Amino acid sequence: QMQLLESGGGLVQAGGSLRLSCTASGGTFSNVNMAWFRQFPGKERELVAAITWSGATTLYAESVKGRFTISRDNAKNTVYLQMNSLKPEDTAVYYCAGRGWGRQTSRYADWGQGTQVTVSS
Repeated sequence: QMQLLESGGGLVQAGGSLRLSCTASGGTFSNVNMAWFRQFPGKERELVAAITWSGATTLYAESVKGRFTISRDNAKNTVYLQMNSLKPEDTAVYYCAGRGWGRQTSRYADWGQGTQVTVSS
């Protein structure tokens, strides 16, 4: 099991940018796919973006395509989510997930504690 620790959340104005980081420990990070999910109050977690172990393939939610970019640095055991042109509707708790693939939360074995992202209008 990997331990995942997110950082980089906070408060930003609409149109601004944030970069989330998720650092993994306790597993072989370079061999596993990673993802970012988000959860709105009262809603199920939804996939934001996912990336394969090599970084060769990525998957995005339609609502963030062209604004968010997922990337990884296997030497640092870290996956990133660069979020640009943020909108108030991006306000959510963002979770890092590992050892899985696809849009369903049930497909991922490891989860971080989450980091709050708040976008003010």
